[in-house]
Amino acid sequence: MNKSIIWTIAYKDMKAITTNSQIWLGMVLLPLILCVILPLILILTAKWAPIDSNDTAKFVATILKALPQGETKTKLESLPSINHQIIYVMVNYMLGSMFLIIPCLNSMMVAANSFVGEKERRTLESLLFAPITVKELFVGKVLSAFLPAITISIVSFILFGIVVNIATAGMFDKIIFPNANWLLLVFWLSPLVALFTILINVLISARVRSFQAAQQLGSTVILPIVALVVAQATGLLLISPLLLFFIGVVLLAGNVFVLRKVTKYNNRNALFERQI
Repeated sequence: MNKSIIWTIAYKDMKAITTNSQIWLGMVLLPLILCVILPLILILTAKWAPIDSNDTAKFVATILKALPQGETKTKLESLPSINHQIIYVMVNYMLGSMFLIIPCLNSMMVAANSFVGEKERRTLESLLFAPITVKELFVGKVLSAFLPAITISIVSFILFGIVVNIATAGMFDKIIFPNANWLLLVFWLSPLVALFTILINVLISARVRSFQAAQQLGSTVILPIVALVVAQATGLLLISPLLLFFIGVVLLAGNVFVLRKVTKYNNRNALFERQI
């Protein structure tokens, strides 16, 4: 493969993001909401609001029961009030699974626009007749979605950490963010989630004719993440470093499987037929 051609394709697509407000606005607003506004509201509410609800107490008790014996459980039980416990649980468990929405949705928006954008602009024919291989074309498209998604995820992680540690300053004897869960989420699971989302959506966008159709089909990838968030919020499931590691292994296998499908079912002639 020609690396120069791959990077040229990737750079062209990444540059096109800045001219499409539907894409870049969503990529900016989503991290601001999930990593700045939402955690700030939740932490300040839990910090200052009187909490005497039986449901809240039961939720915290469920989390405590699910935790294995160890430093984390001891730390949570030793906190001085239920307000402290709620903040600790939200930061280290609930909001962590919600963070995965950022690399998933951001990569989906860019990847869904990859081939469909070329079709709508009537520029895919030029790429198909250019002296490049389909493999180079796909790798360039994947990179153009993967790099912005991961960059924004890391920036969001940093912003979240700043917000959390400032909002909880003085409440705990040491900073409560980041922990092992968050490090695995950001540097192990997020890249795999982004890559899986991209491969699915590039495959879809190569086969549909509009950006809206690509988004509608590609958005099904986010359903498992929504299920994880709901399970966390209801106390049915508690993320742990071991669980996150095994989820990543499953996603890695899924990436390999989808990548083989992408290279098998997409070729120059098929892409040209769908273009016309």
